[in-house]
Amino acid sequence: MRPALAAALALVAIAAPARAAPADDLHRLMDEHYAWLLRESPTYATSLGVHDYDRQIEDLSLAAADRRVREAGAFLARLDAIPADALSPADRVNRAILRRSLAEGIEGNRFGQRMMLFTTYAGWHQNFAGLADNLPFRSRGDYDSYLARLEQYPKMNDTALDITARAVREGYVLPCSVLGNTEKSIAGVIAEDPARSRFYEPFARPRPADMSEADWAAMQARARRVIVDVLNPAYAKHLAFYRTQYAPRCAKVDSVSAEPGGRDYYAFRVRQETTTDLTPDQIHDIGLKEAARIRADMDRVAREAGFASREAFIRDLHTNPRYFVTTPEALLKETAFVNKTVDGKMPHYFGRLPRLPYGIRPIPAETAEGTTTAYYQPGSPASGVAGTYYVNTSKLDQRPLWEIPALSLHESVPGHHNQIALQQELDLAPFRRHFTSFTAFTEGWGLYAESLGEEMGLYDTPAKKMGQLSYQAWRAARLVVDTGIHAKGWTKAQAVAFMRENTALTDANIDAEVNRYISWPGQALGYKIGELKIRELRTRAERALGPKFDIRRFHDAVLGQGSVPLDVLEAQIDSWIAAEKAR
Repeated sequence: MRPALAAALALVAIAAPARAAPADDLHRLMDEHYAWLLRESPTYATSLGVHDYDRQIEDLSLAAADRRVREAGAFLARLDAIPADALSPADRVNRAILRRSLAEGIEGNRFGQRMMLFTTYAGWHQNFAGLADNLPFRSRGDYDSYLARLEQYPKMNDTALDITARAVREGYVLPCSVLGNTEKSIAGVIAEDPARSRFYEPFARPRPADMSEADWAAMQARARRVIVDVLNPAYAKHLAFYRTQYAPRCAKVDSVSAEPGGRDYYAFRVRQETTTDLTPDQIHDIGLKEAARIRADMDRVAREAGFASREAFIRDLHTNPRYFVTTPEALLKETAFVNKTVDGKMPHYFGRLPRLPYGIRPIPAETAEGTTTAYYQPGSPASGVAGTYYVNTSKLDQRPLWEIPALSLHESVPGHHNQIALQQELDLAPFRRHFTSFTAFTEGWGLYAESLGEEMGLYDTPAKKMGQLSYQAWRAARLVVDTGIHAKGWTKAQAVAFMRENTALTDANIDAEVNRYISWPGQALGYKIGELKIRELRTRAERALGPKFDIRRFHDAVLGQGSVPLDVLEAQIDSWIAAEKAR
């Protein structure tokens, strides 16, 4: 070979880019996918400290949904071209979780139920009313972008109403039996006095440092005008639509299977929410067995408490005034006391705790009477927003004190706040840290967290122990009721009767819960399925490790990869057990 040619070929070899390794392809794809998620979730992006989309709101249109599916399909095709066996164990998990998320998003968009934009638990109108809850409000720019978003609500609302009108025409409408509080959830947002509106809450805070008194007063006046002239009319339009076009055409059958494509949709929802291949019949049977087991424990506790039967004890728990308070403030104080007690016990059960704190607030009044007894809303370290444990302070004669320990363990610590706030800090791919949540893991962990109250000594009276068992029975009953309604033709009345027979929940809670299962098919299945798996894995670890088993290290291992599908969790804990044996 001539020297000049050899030199030229050497230069070509140097200049030619090396073929990217599979891991590089995956990480580039994950980065692009995360940027896409932020772009498609502009308000959430702001809460994460990404300010590129501060003046935008989400696009609810079906055209946008179809575009997102096409883009997700392109991501999925690229992902499938990356061989899993060429990746590290950690990246194989990243690939598997990303693939599941993309594939489920694509599959879910095929069903007409995508046009059902609200449940008894949430909807676009309530989500928007809580817009300020997770945003930063430190500067003029924060407030200005917030108002810019509020001004766009009529367009979002019109889009949602157009989709909902089409849904009604095509047979995708919620049953009449669950709509009792829907009108109030819309009308309650309309405030005659704009200063009392939920949207005005940020403007009741201290003036930001970069604004003069005059500029702050002008911005407050602008906010009041937006509420009166922009938001109130949009909510009034929604209210009129609901009264005249939606409610009169509500469904007479409680099951999603009665809707077009409903059976296939429910099968999809079961797989999605449990991250398993269990069928509705299998889940129904698991629920019946769990309900029977827990019912026997409730009978035992009732006898030990001196009552002739479980039913007699529950009647006392529902009617004895000593189990109830008479003001919202008293309920919040009782809840706070339990939470601070648990805070002091956390280091004994966890080696790693999140830095982000949490607070307690009442559920907004316009939704409280028709929604569940409590829920958790994640905070944001980037925005300086704490996690929030929302407590239902309506219908105080239905909010017994003996429920507070189990409820608080689930919703705050060591349940949702502990798990979610810790996930926000983990060294994971950003899409997993901020966007990934599998119900079977997240809610399964919350239910498992309730059982830790026994080890912590929180169930120190028969009433509190019955509260714990009732909550366990409640989640077992969900497996029966959800599948009963949507796969076996049960009515709401049958579901309510089963809940009354098998739990100690009050009537208001049972009604709200059954409404939730009817309007949000499948979601309630993840709790018990996930908890059973975590409990199974703990038992496996205790038997395998014997005296080497460390509860703190086990909990850190369960939470250490964030929310994952149950098969990934099982592999993760099996690997941890092997490492602990060798340690």
